[in-house]
Amino acid sequence: MKSIKSFVPNAISFLNLNSGVLAVIAALDGQLVLSVGFVLLGIFFDFFDGLAARALNAKSQLGVQLDSFADLITSGLAPGILLMQLMVSATFGASSQLSLFEAVMEQPLILIGLFVPMGSAFRLGVFNIDDSQSDSFIGLPTPANAILLSSLVLIKSYQADSFLTPLIHNSYFLMFIAVLSAFLLNAPVRLFSFKFTNLSFKDNKLRILLIVLIVIFLVVFKWSGLPMIILTYLLLGNWKSLKK
Repeated sequence: MKSIKSFVPNAISFLNLNSGVLAVIAALDGQLVLSVGFVLLGIFFDFFDGLAARALNAKSQLGVQLDSFADLITSGLAPGILLMQLMVSATFGASSQLSLFEAVMEQPLILIGLFVPMGSAFRLGVFNIDDSQSDSFIGLPTPANAILLSSLVLIKSYQADSFLTPLIHNSYFLMFIAVLSAFLLNAPVRLFSFKFTNLSFKDNKLRILLIVLIVIFLVVFKWSGLPMIILTYLLLGNWKSLKK
């Protein structure tokens, strides 16, 4: 019975992993919106593997490692390739027929997008050996960073009139975003976890405030609200750290 319980969260981690693999395949094939869909699906599974482990009392070191490996693909490698594909489009034009490899041969600076999976790998490695991050995070969590990068694809595809669209068409801005995301992933800033450990308003007021702001930003700004949500999360977390 115990082995069955321990298999459930690991199975969810594998669903996360496979979603990430499919996201990578779609991104390499140029189907960026589909790739974003798989990234978000993987993040959905990522939320539930830890929840299942706690609910079934099936936490294990193996599960921790599988979760990190899956996150590295779904929230590290896939968003990095998405960002590199956006760089290709910004550098050579949306009608370019160059593969990602061919584009890199023409413009090696596109490889700056690899800062995303490298920064994610370092962040996940530190997280696995740092016992102080059990109920909070140091640096931007990889799923949040993946949502930030994925939002650029959604804005470009569905919100051409956004104030962010001209920036997304600028390859140097995208390269800056790659470096910035690697920094944010490992920034020495403690951010609160989304996990509700109790129903106390006092203990969860920042989480509740962020949820309210998420709804407002998405309704008012649509996909452009996603980067604003991540920025707000960083500001709220930093404010809490400074207050302490």
